[in-house]
Amino acid sequence: MWRMSEPGRLMLLDTPSLYFRAFFGVPESVTAPDGTPVNAVRGLIDMIARLVQDRSPDRLVCCMDADWRPAFRVAALPSYKAHRVAEDGGDQTPDALEAQLPLIDAVLDAFGLARAGVPGYEADDVIGTLAARHAARGPVDVVTGDRDLFQLVDDRGPVGVLYTARGIRNLQVMDEQAVAAKYGIPGRGYGDYATLRGDPSDGLPGVPGVGDKTAAALVTRFGSVEGILAALDSGADEGFPAGARRRLEAARDYLAAAETVVRVVTDIDAPELAALDDRLPRGARDPEALVELADRWNLGSPVNRLLNALAR
Repeated sequence: MWRMSEPGRLMLLDTPSLYFRAFFGVPESVTAPDGTPVNAVRGLIDMIARLVQDRSPDRLVCCMDADWRPAFRVAALPSYKAHRVAEDGGDQTPDALEAQLPLIDAVLDAFGLARAGVPGYEADDVIGTLAARHAARGPVDVVTGDRDLFQLVDDRGPVGVLYTARGIRNLQVMDEQAVAAKYGIPGRGYGDYATLRGDPSDGLPGVPGVGDKTAAALVTRFGSVEGILAALDSGADEGFPAGARRRLEAARDYLAAAETVVRVVTDIDAPELAALDDRLPRGARDPEALVELADRWNLGSPVNRLLNALAR
């Protein structure tokens, strides 16, 4: 378990996960003076304020989806997020949320909070890359409502996940021990576990007939999907639950494709990340712009809460 007092703490926000949560958690009746909904903006600012106040990071990056359904993942597995594609080919972001996204960017920039997205990649991949870079220098907290990022937990860094399923005030702290206790797998084995059992929310079918318990047993026994495939190649039957070997043999093509889809990228080489200043500001970078945004969009209270949290 990592300690709050350790220096050099980096906090990586799965920003789309947070603003979707804010949008559905704060009533759309929360509006600007002209009647425009600002519930996602206000909710996100309050979430960041609470995280800064309670967790005291030294560095913070708001990680973004530059591509919510990257081509390399769709090429590997066409079903990836296919059920979320709208008629126009984009995603199914509600119009009232879509309209707030430019305002979210503007507010984050006025505060001076680092914001990072890379063309062709999801926020998860930005998070994975920044976590891998920083882990040798200090602890990393990943804030998300997406279980896929449990694959990043690593007590050696340490890298941990602050899981938002119960809300920002009731974060679940997920390290290797917590992942192992919840899923019955090695602490760093969540990606392999998810590949085997599947995830309907992402259009990931999993291996037919392999559920949670069988997936956990396989990952525990063989360590990874790669280890499972090696065992299949060896012709050995030992360690496979009843019927699992046959199911896995039939799913070889899926397993090869799903590895590309499920595994978070940890080595993006892009200018957007090369010169990123992730130091947490102690005040607004552009106070005039922030005041103008707060006045125009009825954001005064959450803006002041975040300013107070930054100042402390």
